[in-house]
Amino acid sequence: MNKNVRPLAGFIALAFAMLACSSSFEVMGTPLPPAEQGDTPVLVTTVPAEILPHTFYYLGIDNSTGLSQVFRVERDGKTQTQLTNELVDVLDYDVSLADGHIVYEVDNQLILVNANGSDRLVIDGGRYPVFSPDGKTIAYSSNGITLYDISTSVSTLALEDQLLEGPAFYGLETYAPEKYSPDGTKLIIHLMHSDTSTIAIYYPANNSMVQLNCAEDNYICSDGAGAWFDSDYEWSADSSGFYAAVPTATSTYAGESLLRVDATTGAVTTFAPAGNGMIERHKELCLAPNGELYFFFGTYDVNSGLFDAPTLNPVRSESDDMTDPAILMNENFVLMKEALWSSDASFVIVTYAPMQDVYEGGQAEIVYLDGKPNIVLTTFAQQMKWGP
Repeated sequence: MNKNVRPLAGFIALAFAMLACSSSFEVMGTPLPPAEQGDTPVLVTTVPAEILPHTFYYLGIDNSTGLSQVFRVERDGKTQTQLTNELVDVLDYDVSLADGHIVYEVDNQLILVNANGSDRLVIDGGRYPVFSPDGKTIAYSSNGITLYDISTSVSTLALEDQLLEGPAFYGLETYAPEKYSPDGTKLIIHLMHSDTSTIAIYYPANNSMVQLNCAEDNYICSDGAGAWFDSDYEWSADSSGFYAAVPTATSTYAGESLLRVDATTGAVTTFAPAGNGMIERHKELCLAPNGELYFFFGTYDVNSGLFDAPTLNPVRSESDDMTDPAILMNENFVLMKEALWSSDASFVIVTYAPMQDVYEGGQAEIVYLDGKPNIVLTTFAQQMKWGP
């Protein structure tokens, strides 16, 4: 989860210029305007192919205001709708997979709207909203993990932020939700301190938390460790555990690791990082129905500068052995900022920045693993999500 959204003023013009110069992309057309009164109806004999498995959501730029808003793209890949019209940037949002309701954050307030953006309701002050899989609950951060019941419009502070005192740490430990398990019984949460952060598993039913059991001298970080050291999580279909690509620190290593976490015990299996001055980079995980793990993989030379982005390739590996992942494409994804896999991993939507110094968002394109031409969905997107 990327907690800091930086909409890029002026990016749209540059993105259009890049698109105009490109001949390797298929650009989706603009729907025809509605017929005026008195016009003869036109019989449509062909139906546009549905190129997306679900509706597609993203934070984009309102051209009239330059502000970040929530947009939806229909399954045809062409029809786009701006769903929010706030007077300030939308910073974070989530979509209910049950009915398409949207919850989003503006000015430290959480707003709930219907699937078409109507019936705007201020829920509470808070941040980082996450829908439960059934769409009945919104978890968010407000003095801890707070749960909002949509049917009753009642918010309950379930897990309060804690003041920790001890020889190893003194200060406030704050909590923020990250991602529900598919069955809705568990929630990955961030545990954030003044200068570090880690993750845990929260059980809403009995208000309990399972800490990760890492090897001695190992500390797992979460978002905020660096420009490209963000975190990715992917639950197993049976909700028994999840994979995590997260920054990791020990007394001899500071980089990124790919982990498998048992959600019941908190036991962590770490897939070893590269040695000899190289750091492995794992990004944008997808656990396919056949049990194989898809992700973007690259290596980073610690001597090249911390903020130099590594070259990334989409790869596939067995979920229990990632020592030799198979490279799926030789394309260089060094300018990739974000990716959203289809559930069957047949394609991935990638955002490309126009230059390396751009840290958030970019042109969103469908990249097919079988080599079909890319399809551009929009000239700027970030925080991409699937909808119903």
